[in-house]
Amino acid sequence: MKYSKLNIAVLSVCLTMGAAVFAETMTKAEFGLAKDKISASYKANKALCASLSGNAKDICTEEAKANEKIARAELDESNQPSTKAHFQTLTAKAEANYAVAKEKCDDLAGNAKDVCVREAKAVEVAAKADATAQRKIAEANKTAAIKTNDVQMKASTEKMEARTAATVDKLDAQYKVEKEKCDTFAGDAKDTCLQQAKVRFGK
Repeated sequence: MKYSKLNIAVLSVCLTMGAAVFAETMTKAEFGLAKDKISASYKANKALCASLSGNAKDICTEEAKANEKIARAELDESNQPSTKAHFQTLTAKAEANYAVAKEKCDDLAGNAKDVCVREAKAVEVAAKADATAQRKIAEANKTAAIKTNDVQMKASTEKMEARTAATVDKLDAQYKVEKEKCDTFAGDAKDTCLQQAKVRFGK
């Protein structure tokens, strides 16, 4: 995907706005200007996709949307930093990257395409699971820092549960990928493949 120097510069500014720039909450005017720059960058990048065709054009469009979605989430987090805002940024990245990856799978066909989509979904699930775990752990740490020993113990339990839940989600997504790969076989070979996948993932 090609970008003009101006578009790249605009997008870079939007994507790299960090705490150093927004140590204080932005004014309404500053926030509005930043949003306008993101919108302008999206429109310019989407316009560049018009010269393409077929799935290449679809991928280009999804990449433009992904960049905009991530930039907006990062802007919101920079403007009002919080555990929730960081979680929303990570979620936005996971969803945006999945949309692009899934679109790229359209270049394939049959089981290869199915596996491609499953793998893309597995990556999204893993990223979201990690984001959820991070959020719960951060909230538990915050609670433990200001509460009694009993609550600290509860916070430790919540952090352990968060990590366990993330691991389960990742393994489940990977199991679905392996099941999809078994569709390349037939008969006993497929049955063996499925059985091995169940054993490997404890199903």
